[in-house]
Amino acid sequence: MKRIFITGASGCIGHYMTEALIQNTNHELYLLVRNPNKLKFNYQARPGIHILQGDMSRIEEYSDLLLKDINVAILAATAWGGTRETYDINVVKTLALIDLLNPKICERVIYFSTASILDRNNQLLLPASQFGHDYIRTKYQCFSQLSKQAIADKIITVFPTLVFGGDRDKPYSHLSAGISEVTKWIDLIRWFKVDGSFHFIHAQDIARIISYLVENPDFSTQPEESTEKVDRLVLGNPEITVDQAIAQISNYFGKKVYFRFPLYIWLANIFIKIFRIQMDSWSRFSLDYRHFTYTNPLTPASFGLKNYCSTVEELMKVSGV
Repeated sequence: MKRIFITGASGCIGHYMTEALIQNTNHELYLLVRNPNKLKFNYQARPGIHILQGDMSRIEEYSDLLLKDINVAILAATAWGGTRETYDINVVKTLALIDLLNPKICERVIYFSTASILDRNNQLLLPASQFGHDYIRTKYQCFSQLSKQAIADKIITVFPTLVFGGDRDKPYSHLSAGISEVTKWIDLIRWFKVDGSFHFIHAQDIARIISYLVENPDFSTQPEESTEKVDRLVLGNPEITVDQAIAQISNYFGKKVYFRFPLYIWLANIFIKIFRIQMDSWSRFSLDYRHFTYTNPLTPASFGLKNYCSTVEELMKVSGV
C-alpha cells in the first residue's frame, strides 16, 4: 500500500483522478484542498482517505509530519491568474514541495504541466515564456527547473493537450463548459475552412494513465543512454485538423458539409479589426502558429488500457451535447 499526496483534487482532472484511486486501489490518499466543499466525490467511501484543508502557499507546514513519508506525489494544483500568485504557487511552492519529499522513500512524482509550452518536437517552446499568459509562462518556468531537483530522476511530467470532461458529479473543464455554446454556431462554422490542428483528451483517460503510473513506478520513456532527467509524457489522442473536427461535429448533428470558404489569416485579421476583437500576445501567437501538434501523444491504449474517449463523436456523446 502506498502513501499518495495529491494536490488539485478539487479540479476537473483532479476529480477523475482521485475518484479512480479511491475506487480502484486501497492506497492511503492525502488530499490537499483549499475548500473541501468543492469535492463532489465521496471521500468517505473507504478508510485511508485524508482531507488536508489548506493550500500550496503553506506547503512547508506539511514537511516533517507528512511529506517525508510520501511514496507518490501527484501535483495537479494550479493557480490560473494574477502574476504574483501564479508564480508563487506554480513555481516557488511547487518546487518547494518537491524539495520536501524524501528521495529514499518517494518513488514517483507526477507533475502536471501543459502541452502549450512544448513545440511540435516536444521541446520547450520559447514563445510560451515570452507571450504566454501567467499560467502558461509559470508552467514553462517550473518545468525548466525540474531537472535541477534532487529527486529529478523520479519526476514524470505530464503535458495534457486540450482537456474535456465534467458531469453532474464532477466540475467541467474550461473547454467542456463552453462546448454547448460553440456547437450552437455549427450552422455557420461548417461553411468555413480553417488551417489548424490539435490534440484532445478526456479527463477520464488522463485518470487512467495516472493510475497506471502510480502502479508502475519504474515506467520511463527515456532510453538508458539518455541524459534527460525528467520524463515527459504528452497526453492526447492523435492529431486532428480543425476541418476534420468541424466535419465530424456537423455529421454528429446530421448537417451536411458542402463547399467551404477558406478562412485565411488575412481575412481573420480583417474580422478581428471589424468586430474589435481583443487579442493578447498569446492569442496572436496562437493564431499565427495554428498547428498545436506533438510527437507521440499518449492515451490509455498506449499502456495497454482501454480508451474512454477517442473520437470527436465519442466526445460529443459523453459531453451530453
